[in-house]
Amino acid sequence: MSVVTLLYECQGIFSALILSVTGILVLLLDAFSPLGRKGRLGAVAVTGTLLALALLRMDSAGSTYFQGMVVWDRFSVFLSGVLLLGSVLVIFLSLDQLRRTGLECGEYYALVLFATTGMILMVQAAHFIVLFLGLEIFSLAIYILVGLARHEKRANEAAVKYVLLGGFASGFLLYGLTFIYGATGSLSMNAIAAHLGKGETVFNPYLLLGSALVLVGFAFKLALVPFHLWTPDVYEGAPTPVTAYMAVGVKAAVFGALVRTFWVALPAVHAHWTLFFWALAAMTMTVGNLMALAQDSIKRMLAFSSVAHAGYLFMAVVADSQDALTALLVYLLAYTVMNVGAFGVLVTVQNRQESGERLEDVRGLGRRSPFLAACMALFLFSLAGIPPTAGFVGKFMVFSAAVQSGYTGLVIVAVINSVIAAYYYLRVVITIYKPGDESSEVFSEPMTATLSAGEKGALLGAGALTALVGVWPHAFWNLARQAVHVLF
Repeated sequence: MSVVTLLYECQGIFSALILSVTGILVLLLDAFSPLGRKGRLGAVAVTGTLLALALLRMDSAGSTYFQGMVVWDRFSVFLSGVLLLGSVLVIFLSLDQLRRTGLECGEYYALVLFATTGMILMVQAAHFIVLFLGLEIFSLAIYILVGLARHEKRANEAAVKYVLLGGFASGFLLYGLTFIYGATGSLSMNAIAAHLGKGETVFNPYLLLGSALVLVGFAFKLALVPFHLWTPDVYEGAPTPVTAYMAVGVKAAVFGALVRTFWVALPAVHAHWTLFFWALAAMTMTVGNLMALAQDSIKRMLAFSSVAHAGYLFMAVVADSQDALTALLVYLLAYTVMNVGAFGVLVTVQNRQESGERLEDVRGLGRRSPFLAACMALFLFSLAGIPPTAGFVGKFMVFSAAVQSGYTGLVIVAVINSVIAAYYYLRVVITIYKPGDESSEVFSEPMTATLSAGEKGALLGAGALTALVGVWPHAFWNLARQAVHVLF
């Protein structure tokens, strides 16, 4: 391959290359930076991520690179934008907390950048080898991030659990790919679709078994019931910025890979899994919401909430229409900003008092910090699906698409679950503005420290987008529609 050809091919993974180079640069700068001067590494990471985000173009023609293994189209551009946006917000939130907790190091920022690189490769994959490569890149990075606070027992426990169960998920996925290869003779998504389009029976036992195992691998990563048991412990044990990153980044990347798998490679198989998809979505949202009701820890509550939202998002997979996939992309954008925002408020509270994870820790927050209280209320209203917020728009679009596809029963289940979810979200809002006991240690301690620039930027950015998607959804719908159009 000539240098000119190599440079041409590399433009297909330009965003991933920018992040990789930035991550390597951060590691090199970290090696020569004296203690107490690590804050600049975060600025380098933010600059590289913003550069990759700024260079995204929605007018991409849908070219393929590296012999058809990577595709750069509007679908991958939209999801890459969501992933980069989530990464920027998380890095901003991390700047102050890493300094306060003594975890400030170049490895953290580099791992976030490398994880985002893997996620972008995953949504660009037109070949299952690239998909698996992207999955392993971001999984290995997140395994380390979860256990980064190595002196904390629960972080070590969370990392071990995530490594073991994440390894099983990767094993299921890889084993499923071997069966798909045996049934079709290729791992290229377009080649598989062409093979099945020649009249090959989709009742080939190897093909059905392979697609089932691949689905199980995706279900582990998405924390779909009954593959969700690792979620609360890992989310609670990981540093809160890492939890926020896992909650939004992994879902966006894996849903993107899931859509390409079942709409590009295996569209003929998708119809035979509809009933199973229906049950998976209903169980996930129901179990997630019921378990969230019993939580006194806000962090664990948001963990089970993420399980429930995976169920809502999976409804779009069940609906199987262009409108449903468009709604899925808008919901992923909304979920990213409102979830990072909610975890971001917990991060800022933790930075100013010993704990900020339990419900009692935020009691009286409305008096101690009206700005943080207002932000948390906005994000929780959005997670509950209260108009006019991004969460309401996302849910409304997904529910409407499901009704149009004839899945009214599933929508009824989702609406009931949304009512249940509103209870535990609003309970936190009430606690924030609830008058507390003046003599209690938690309530009487004022939050005198000012917010850092990174915290303000992340919360204001997430809040603005949460409101903007809610009041001006058509612009985002049009962008998502253009992205989904390339799959049909």
